[in-house]
Amino acid sequence: MKDYIKHNEWNIIEEGFDPKLNRISESLFSIGNGRMGQRANFEEKYSGDSLQGSYVAGVYYPDKTRVGWWKNGYPEYFAKVINSANWIGIDIVIDGKPLDLATCKVRDFRRVLNMKEGYLLREFVATTSDGKELKVQSQRFCSIVDDQLGAIQYNLSPLNFSGEIKVSPYIDFDVVNEDSNYGEKFWEEMEKSVNGEGGWIVARTNKLDFHVAAGMKCVLKKNDAVVDLSWEAVQKDKYIETYANIYLQEGESLKIEKYASIVSSENHEKLQLSTVCENELIKAVKKGFEVMLREQAAAWALKWEESDIRIDGDVSAQQGIRFNIFQLHQTYTGEDERLNIGPKGFTGEKYGGSTYWDTEAYCLPFYLSTADHHVARNLLLYRYKQLDKAIENASKLGFDNGAALYPMVTMNGEECHNEWEITFEEIHRNGAIAYAIFDYVRYTGDEEYVADYGLEVLIAIARFWSQRVNYSEAKKKYVMLGVTGPNEYENNVNNNWYTNLIASWCMKYALEMARFVKEHNAEKYGRLVQQIHFDEVQESAVWTDIVDNMYYPVDPETGIILQQEGYMDKEQVQVKDLDPKHLPLNQKWSWDRILRSCFIKQADVLQGIYFFEEQFDKETIARNFEFYEARTVHESSLSPCVHSILAAQLGQKEKSYEMYLRTARLDLDDYNNDTEDGCHITSMAGTWLSVVKGFGGMKVTDGQLSFNPFIPDQWDSYSFKIRFRDWLLKINVTQEKVEVENRSETQLTIQLYDKPVVLQPRHTEMVTS
Repeated sequence: MKDYIKHNEWNIIEEGFDPKLNRISESLFSIGNGRMGQRANFEEKYSGDSLQGSYVAGVYYPDKTRVGWWKNGYPEYFAKVINSANWIGIDIVIDGKPLDLATCKVRDFRRVLNMKEGYLLREFVATTSDGKELKVQSQRFCSIVDDQLGAIQYNLSPLNFSGEIKVSPYIDFDVVNEDSNYGEKFWEEMEKSVNGEGGWIVARTNKLDFHVAAGMKCVLKKNDAVVDLSWEAVQKDKYIETYANIYLQEGESLKIEKYASIVSSENHEKLQLSTVCENELIKAVKKGFEVMLREQAAAWALKWEESDIRIDGDVSAQQGIRFNIFQLHQTYTGEDERLNIGPKGFTGEKYGGSTYWDTEAYCLPFYLSTADHHVARNLLLYRYKQLDKAIENASKLGFDNGAALYPMVTMNGEECHNEWEITFEEIHRNGAIAYAIFDYVRYTGDEEYVADYGLEVLIAIARFWSQRVNYSEAKKKYVMLGVTGPNEYENNVNNNWYTNLIASWCMKYALEMARFVKEHNAEKYGRLVQQIHFDEVQESAVWTDIVDNMYYPVDPETGIILQQEGYMDKEQVQVKDLDPKHLPLNQKWSWDRILRSCFIKQADVLQGIYFFEEQFDKETIARNFEFYEARTVHESSLSPCVHSILAAQLGQKEKSYEMYLRTARLDLDDYNNDTEDGCHITSMAGTWLSVVKGFGGMKVTDGQLSFNPFIPDQWDSYSFKIRFRDWLLKINVTQEKVEVENRSETQLTIQLYDKPVVLQPRHTEMVTS
C-alpha cells in the first residue's frame, strides 16, 4: 500500500518526483474521453522507467496466443488494444542539453489531475548538468467536446540563464506494447506529411488493417505574443517532427500550444483520414487552447451534475469516489454501441483492453443510474450483436442447437483469452450477460428490449446451460463438473455453487421471458421461434427439470453454502491468521499452494447472494458472509464492493466502510501493488455500488425503488443523484435525517425504510434516520 497521493476533494495531487512511483502515477493521472486515452507520460524526453501508453477505442491487434500446447477450442489469439501514436511528445533541448527528468535535478515537482474540469497539470523546476534552471508547466486534456482532439499547453521559463531553446514537437507511430508476444510491432506507415508547424501520419495495423491518422499543429508564444518562427521538418519511418530554435532571456516565457487529432477507420473512410485529421486540427487552432479548456470544464460540469457523489467530513473517501467516477466517464460515454469497457480502460495494457463479464456485473448499474438509459442499452446491444460469435464459440467446444457461450475476453465476440482454465471453465460469465438483461429491464421498464433483442440471447444462453450440466445417478440431481467460479484461486472444480445457481436462474428467467413475450407480443415471438428453431414444449420441459433438480452443495453440519464440492476438505485458515509477509498471495505463493488453500480471491458464494439476495433470509446471508469474508484476501479488484454492500445490509457499518475504502482507494493507494499496470476501471463501478446500493440501500423490487440508508460514523453527510426511468432523484443522508428530492415533474412513490413515501414533483421529503 502506498500513501503518496495528497488528499483533496477534487484533485489527485502528487508532490515531489520519485522515479520508483512513476509508473503508478502514469496510470493514476491518465486522461481520456471515451474515444481515445493517454497515460500520464511526460511530454519531454524521459529516459527513466516508463510505460508509454496512448490508446484508440476499438482499434486492436490479434496477438498470437503463445502456449506450448494446444487444445481443441483454444483461442488462436489474444486481442489487445495496442499502443497507438505518441501524440504528446515535445522534446526540449537547452543549449545542447536535453531536458530529461531522469538526468536533471528536479525540484518543486507537482502533478495534478483536476477531476472537476478534466485536465492534467504538471509543473517543476529542472536543473541541467551545467547548472541551468528551467521552470516548466504543462497542461493537457483529451477533449470530451471534440473527442478526436487532444490539446497541450507547455510553458518554459529560464530562471538563471539566457540561452537558446530548441523545441521539437513530434508524432511517433514507431511504438511497441510492453506485453507483445515475440516482440512484434503492430503499425505500418501508409502515408505522412509534415510542413511548417505541423503534419500527420496515417498508419495501419498489421493483420486487421485498422487505419489511424495522428496529426499535430503547434503555436508558439513568447511572453504571450505569437511568434512566427522558421520551423524545420524531420521525417523518418512512422515519425514526423518539426523543430524551431528560440532565444530566451532570463525570466522570459515560452508557451507551446500543441493540438493533436487522432482519427480512425472505425469512424471514417480510410481514404479520408488525413483530410479529417487536418480539418480537426484547423478547428482546434481556430478555437485555441483557452476556449477548448473552457468547453472542457463546462462539459465536465454537466457530467458531475448527473453523477457526483458528495461526502462531507471524510476527504479521503470523497477523493476516492470522485476518482472512480471520473475514470468511468473518461473510459465510456455510451454513444457508440460497438465499444465497451476494458478492465484497464485507457490507462494501461494489462488485460488487453478487452471486454470481460465485469461490464455486466459491475458497470451496468452505474450507467443505468447516472446516464440516459440508451447508454446502458448500448452495453446490452454490444452483446446482442455478438450473439452469432457466442454461438460459434460454443460450437467449437462441442455444443449445438444454437447454444451460446459468451467469451471471457473479447473485442469482436470471439473468445481470445489465453489461459485454458479461464477459456474453458469460467463459464459463469454467461450468467452475467443474462443477469444484465434482467437488471436493465427491471430498472428501466424497457420491456420492448426483451422482445426485440433480449429473449434471443436468453434462449441461446439457456441452451448452453442445459447441455453443460449432466444428471448424476448417485445424487439424483443435475451437476456441473469441471468449472472455475468467480474465485479464480480454484480451478477445475465440481459443482461450484454460484455457477450452478446462475445457470439454473438463467434457464428459469429465459422461460419467464419467453412466456412474457408470447403473451404480449405474439407476432415477434412467433418469428423468433421460427428463426432460432425453438422447440417450446420440449426445451421448456428440459429446462424446468434442470431448474427443479439442480444440485447445490451445502455443509450439513454448519449450514454453510459450499463454494464447491470438497471445499471443507481444505485446511480452514482465516486471513487474519496469515503472516502479512505472505500477502498478496498471488505474488508470494506458488500457484499450487494457492489452489490447495482455502483462501478466496474474490466474492464467489457472496457474489450469488448479492445478485439474488431476495432468495435468502438474513440469517443465511450473515452466516455465509462471516464464513467467507474471513477467508477472502480480496486480491481481485472486483471483490471488496460486494463485501461492502452485504456488510451494509447486515448492519456491519465498520466492515462496510472498511471495504468501501478499499475499493474506493484501490488504485490511489495501490493496495494490490499492481496500479503501475493501469487502473482497475471496471471495478471502479463497485465503488459507486458500495455507496448507492450499500450505504444508500437502493434496490428495485417489482418495479418500485426503495432505499434503506445509513451513514458511516466517519462522515457528516453524503448525497447522490440517480436517474430512475423518467425521474431524477437526489438523496441526502446526514447523521440525523434522510432527504429525498424529486427533481422531476411527475409524482413517484418509493419505499424508504420499508415504508411507502410519495414524492411530489419538485419536492423534498425528509425522515429522521
